[in-house]
Amino acid sequence: MSNQNGQADLQLPMSGWTVAGSEFLKPLSELIFKYLDDATDTSKPVVNIASPAELADAFGKSGVDLRLADDVKPVSSENLLSACQTVIDKSVHTAHPHFMNQLYGHCDPVSIGGDWLCAALNTNVHTYEVAPVFTVIERAVIDKFARVIGPEFAANHEGLFVPGGSIANMYGMLLARFRLDPEVRTRGVVGGPTLVAFVSDQAHYSYQKSAMVIGLGLNNILPVKSDVTGAMIPEELEARVAEARAAGKTPFFVGATAGSTVTGAFDDYNKLADICAKENMWLHVDGAWGGCALLSKKHRVTLCAGIERIDSFAFDAHKLMAMPVQCAGVLVKHPNMLKACNGTNAAYLFQPDKLNSELDLGDRTIQCGRRNDSLKLWMAWHAFGDAGFEERVDRSADLCHYWMTKVESDPRFKQAVPLVLFNVCFWYLPESMRNFDPSNCTEQEHQRLHKLAPLIKARMQKEGLAMIGFQPLKGMPNFFRVVLPGAAVLSTKDVDDILETIARIGAEVESQVP
Repeated sequence: MSNQNGQADLQLPMSGWTVAGSEFLKPLSELIFKYLDDATDTSKPVVNIASPAELADAFGKSGVDLRLADDVKPVSSENLLSACQTVIDKSVHTAHPHFMNQLYGHCDPVSIGGDWLCAALNTNVHTYEVAPVFTVIERAVIDKFARVIGPEFAANHEGLFVPGGSIANMYGMLLARFRLDPEVRTRGVVGGPTLVAFVSDQAHYSYQKSAMVIGLGLNNILPVKSDVTGAMIPEELEARVAEARAAGKTPFFVGATAGSTVTGAFDDYNKLADICAKENMWLHVDGAWGGCALLSKKHRVTLCAGIERIDSFAFDAHKLMAMPVQCAGVLVKHPNMLKACNGTNAAYLFQPDKLNSELDLGDRTIQCGRRNDSLKLWMAWHAFGDAGFEERVDRSADLCHYWMTKVESDPRFKQAVPLVLFNVCFWYLPESMRNFDPSNCTEQEHQRLHKLAPLIKARMQKEGLAMIGFQPLKGMPNFFRVVLPGAAVLSTKDVDDILETIARIGAEVESQVP
């Protein structure tokens, strides 16, 4: 924009910037507060399902086109607020108690406030000079997690907040490769040893993605058989390692799991650590889902024994700890390795002669821009304390136990996978299949159950009653998988109601799959 003399007009406010903070943010905050106040009302739908065309029509009615045209004109703050209401109305309400589709859900207001504050302050956590508060807070939270894992781990550790558990798992793989083959930083993968990694056949798919991204290759990440719960069988790992060595390959990494995605399995960390020590392999644990069992005195003893012996650990606090997405990190039991592996010493940013340069976190990462995700967790930890998070974890486990007890006592349902802690896997059985045995069923029975779960879910979704995932596993037909990251706002009555809803809809649609 130019003034009457043809010169750039650099006065404030900038021409066209008409949406002032008080005019827009205050009424927007009122919309958000109303949503949060109503979020746990189970009389309201989990989702108002809509097609892309219906969504475009809804935004058009708000006065804001969903499409960004070639010449976008400013809209009024009233229209923009109307569009924000449309965003709320047409989104899946993950804070609803009956949202159990994925491993995240209802968030507490303290952590939401932390996210708002982080957005308002808008800084990049790469150097101490631009993010002094966020740097020391991130270090404090990482240190707390290390002590939660155990004193052996906490004695020598470092860590980072990263963009999700998948990236945390990739960090583990990168560090493992660097420890065994530090020249890979300069030489690249060509000319180096043929490395192989091992993961459970129930491990998260991010391990495969990591193998592709770092140049390891899918052929060099080898699945290891799991038991009936989904936990890696240590003897099978030993056999696979021996096979790899006999083929001239170099084992370097084992990706274990604390709470697998589908079945909620926990691996045997002591046995895996013994094997890794013997074979000179790095032991990483993906604790993105079930790692928070460490916060429970009751459950860490039975499920997490030996976890302090691992080399690295991935966590997702936006799951069972109920932080807003995203809030994830990686912890490492080898100080200074993150920078040794990832650092490039960018001269314009990480100058050694500036104030407090030794506190900079940025050269430890594979990123430059890095959002602050530690503040909300730091605030919530102070608000609820260790006891508050322990109660949340135990409540989720107790509700899962209650759910499975109901399944086992009702002939309309059948357990698909034994309950470990946080994942309830079960079938709804049509009346003619109440004696169903997955190990001895006909192809017709298999196909009937396989088709039934998607039909039931679709009806629940369309009616806004609940969102629950389903999937097949190891040749078994589709079953429901219930996860309860939002257990803080869930009751046993909700469990009873959802089971009755599944049974009611199942009876109504089972005739569609003869």
